[in-house]
This record gives sequence, structure tokens and C-alpha cells, in this order.
Amino acid sequence: MGSVCGKETGDNFSSPGRPVGSGPPQSKPKTAPIPATARVGGPPRTLGGGNPSGEQSSADAADARRRAAEAAEVSLPAKPQARAKAANKPTGKLGSQLNAQKKQTQSDLLKNASAQQLRQRDADAAAEARTFN
Repeated sequence: MGSVCGKETGDNFSSPGRPVGSGPPQSKPKTAPIPATARVGGPPRTLGGGNPSGEQSSADAADARRRAAEAAEVSLPAKPQARAKAANKPTGKLGSQLNAQKKQTQSDLLKNASAQQLRQRDADAAAEARTFN
């Protein structure tokens, strides 16, 4: 069966077949070549180290630590200020509701949920009383 809009292909049985009982043609399994120069071992290396031997002088290590500490000190005070600005930024109605919700404690949340359930039960009881069930 073919597509209505597609081209007609040749008949599936137009090519000569093989005799019954014969298996598929035998072929050699193809495998990937094994790399000849696989080297395992040697001294441990630090990722990102400049020396191919993996050894780093103590002066280079101390200099790298010092530069990392300076970078951390420079970037540290900037983040809390940015967070404070974002927290104090005026928001709309939804933002103020979200801030109020974030300030609620666990006990406040439980009290509100309990009060809501009590109101729901009272409304259900009133509806049942109206239907005389």
C-alpha cells in the first residue's frame, strides 16, 4: 500500500531472491580500532593547572589563593545591597500580598487554614439546614 500522492515504486518481488533455507549473507563484523597509545597513570594533575607535569610552585598557589580571596571580598558587599534594593522596591497589590504572606509564621498559616475550614463547615451546615436534610 502506498501514498495517494507519492510516486509508485517497483514491485517488492522484482529482484531475485535467495533459496529457502539459506541464511543471510555472511559479513565480517566491523569493530572500532583500539588506540595504540592509551596511557594510564602518572602523577595526579590539578584541573586548570598550567604545568603539564601537574606540579605547581607554592608561590603560584599562594598568589592564586590571594587573588581568589580578593575577588571574593570585592564581590561580597555588592550582593547584599542589591538584595536590599530589590526587597525595598515598591510593588503593586500582588507584591504587597506576597510580602505579607512571606512574613507569616507557621502558626499563623495554621490558624488561617483552621478558620477557613470552620467557615466552610458552617456554610455547609447552613446549606444543609436550608434543604431540610
